[in-house]
Amino acid sequence: MQRRSLLKNMGLLAGGFSLPVLSKGESINNSPKPALRIAHLTDIHIQPHILAAHGLTKCLHQLQNLDIKPDLIFNGGDVVMGSRNVTKDKSDKEWVLYQKVLQNENSLPVFTCVGNHDIWCKDHSISAFEGGKTRAMDQLQLVKPYYSFDQNGWHFIVLDSVQLKPDGSPYTAMLGEEQMDWLEKDLKKTSSDTPVLVVSHIPILSACVFLDGENVKEGSWHVPGSWMHTDCAALVKLFHKNKNIKLAISGHIHLLDQVVYNGITYCCNGAVCGDYWFGKTQETKAGYAIIDLFSDGSFTNNYHTYRWS
Repeated sequence: MQRRSLLKNMGLLAGGFSLPVLSKGESINNSPKPALRIAHLTDIHIQPHILAAHGLTKCLHQLQNLDIKPDLIFNGGDVVMGSRNVTKDKSDKEWVLYQKVLQNENSLPVFTCVGNHDIWCKDHSISAFEGGKTRAMDQLQLVKPYYSFDQNGWHFIVLDSVQLKPDGSPYTAMLGEEQMDWLEKDLKKTSSDTPVLVVSHIPILSACVFLDGENVKEGSWHVPGSWMHTDCAALVKLFHKNKNIKLAISGHIHLLDQVVYNGITYCCNGAVCGDYWFGKTQETKAGYAIIDLFSDGSFTNNYHTYRWS
């Protein structure tokens, strides 16, 4: 998690890593030098349901027992099932359950972004929505819903995808002026030699959003603004100016895809919960991604399924 003192947390991350140790800083067989191994868990949707806590536990155990253990976890949001249509008591129980599983079954540092299901509010008012987002941030120990940090030669940017529409209707996927300005400044002050990974809950650019339901109406595609960033064009343009952005990862759709556009790879990874809870959504089984980052800016994103029984 992004602790109240990020510097303190980064100090914890700076310890020994489980990736292969290379002598004298050289590569093996001229291959790029490993930098970090990341587990990307998204759309856990924890709930007071026997399969949910048990399944998350099995997922955490599996990834921590890989031959090469990940160095950290990116939690892509939608930690709880909750959202606006449940009682506060039910929402509280979900957060308690999530924290309990994480505390008892996980030994890795966790960095999280806020998902739409994490934002509990009674109505569609701006005050209720912002209050719900603040509550989610408190649960996740986030100072802000978007942030960045450096680790092992890479720069990481965690974005806040979920914004309330100006008319107060349900959320849309975008950054907004303030966050976009912050992002531009953050990229500007990052060395062009430093590779960048971007994390968002909702996909910035995705193919699977077109296949999530019957989205062709009267001969035209109709993809809701809550499924993919509505400021996609602006972000793609900004990313194209920053050649050191290598990879953008997301979740939200519970489907698995990979889009390469203008030299940047966008990976939408499947859900830990599968199809609310376990099973699969269309062809995508419940799982998580293991992302290996290398010193030259290259990477791999491999999706792993797991057994909850």
